[in-house]
Amino acid sequence: MENYLLELGNLLLRWLHVIAAIAWIGESIYFVMLDNSLSPPSAADTRRGLHGEMFAVHGGGFYHNHKYLGQPPFPLDDKLHWSFWKSYTTWLSGFGLFSLLYLFNASFYLVNSGSPWAWAAALSGGQAAVIATAFLLGGWLAYDQLCRRISPDMNHDGALSLAVALLMALVAYVSSQIFQGRAAFLITGAVMATCMSANVLFWIIPGQRRMVRAIRAGDKPNPLDGLRGKQRSVHNTYFTLPVVFLMISNHYSFTYGNRHAWLIMVLFILSGALIRQYFVLRHSGRKRPLLPALGGLLLAGVGLLAAPPPTITPTAPQAAADSLAASTAQKTADSLRQIHAIIQNRCLSCHSATPSQAGFVAPPAGLKFDDAQEILINAHRIKQAVASKYMPLANLTQMTQEEREILAKWGPTSSR
Repeated sequence: MENYLLELGNLLLRWLHVIAAIAWIGESIYFVMLDNSLSPPSAADTRRGLHGEMFAVHGGGFYHNHKYLGQPPFPLDDKLHWSFWKSYTTWLSGFGLFSLLYLFNASFYLVNSGSPWAWAAALSGGQAAVIATAFLLGGWLAYDQLCRRISPDMNHDGALSLAVALLMALVAYVSSQIFQGRAAFLITGAVMATCMSANVLFWIIPGQRRMVRAIRAGDKPNPLDGLRGKQRSVHNTYFTLPVVFLMISNHYSFTYGNRHAWLIMVLFILSGALIRQYFVLRHSGRKRPLLPALGGLLLAGVGLLAAPPPTITPTAPQAAADSLAASTAQKTADSLRQIHAIIQNRCLSCHSATPSQAGFVAPPAGLKFDDAQEILINAHRIKQAVASKYMPLANLTQMTQEEREILAKWGPTSSR
C-alpha cells in the first residue's frame, strides 16, 4: 500500500506540474507574441503614453490590445491581471516531484557509481541529494550575478546571452559527471526552470508592484523596473523549449545514457533557443529561416552523437559458412540462455510484471523481461542502458563488468 500511495502521489503531482506548466508557458508565449506584434501608435496616442497596439481575431471575436510603458491615461483598478501563480505552482509541484522521486531515493537515482570523478562515485545518497539541491540554488545565484554584473542597465544583452549559454553548458557538463545520466538531464532542466521562476519571484513581479504603487501614488514609475522585468521575461522565453525537452528526456535513454550526454544536452539547449528565436522574430515580421535550419542542424548532430555503432557481420567463404552453420546455431542458443540468465538475476527485480524491488508497483518504462521474446524486442535498449552503466540503477543488483561485456557482445541478430 505504501508503494501504491507513493505512485499515486507521483501521478497527482506530475499532473498538477504539467497543467501549471502548460498554463504558465502558454501565457508567457502569448505575451511575447503580443509584445513583438505591436504596431506603432499615432503621434497623438504616443503623447498619451501608448507604446503600441495590436488588432487580432480569435474565437469568433475581435480584440484591440494596447501597451503602455509608463502611466496609462486611466486609473488602475483591482481588476488588474497578474501573472505569477502559474509560475510558482509549476516550480513548487516540480520540486515536489523531484523530492519524491530523486531526493528521497538519492542512492538509487542520483548516485553515479560509474562517475569518472572518484569523490562523486563515493557519494552517499544524502550527500548526493544535498549537492543536487545546491545545484538549483547555485545555478540561480550564478545566473543572477551574471545579469547584475554584465548587463545591469540592460544595454549588454548580447554578451549576457553568451555568458548564460556558457553557464548552462557548464551545468550540463558538471551534472553529467556527478549524477546518473537521467538525473543530470533533469537537474540541468531544473536549474533553468528555477532561474525562470526566480526571475518572476525576485525581479518581474516586485518591479511591477513598484510600478503600480508609483502610479497609484501619482508618481512616475522607475523605467528600470520595466526594463529589468522585460530582460528577465525574454530570458524565460528562450529557456522554455530547452526546459521542456530536458523534463521529458527520461523517456529517451539514448540521450542520457550516452557517453556524450552533456554535449547532447548543450546541443538541445542551443537548438531550442534558436528555434524560439525564430518565432520571436517572426512575431515582429522578421523571417529568419536560417535559425530553425541551424537548430535542425544541431539536432542532426545529436542524432550522430547518440547513434549506436554499426554492427559489422564478418563474412566467410560459402564452404566455411556451411560447415559453421550448425555450431553457430548452437552458440546462438547458448548465448541467448546466458543473456536470459543475466537479465533474470540483475534486471527482473524491477523489470517484471510484478516487481520485487521496494518502491516499484509497476515495471519502469513498462519494460517487462519475464518473457524471452520481450528481451529480444528490447535488446538494443538493454545493451545501451547496460553499456552506459546507467542500468541497473545504482547497480543495486551488483551486475559485474564481465556480465556487462557479455551483454555488449550480444549478437547482431538481436541488436534491434
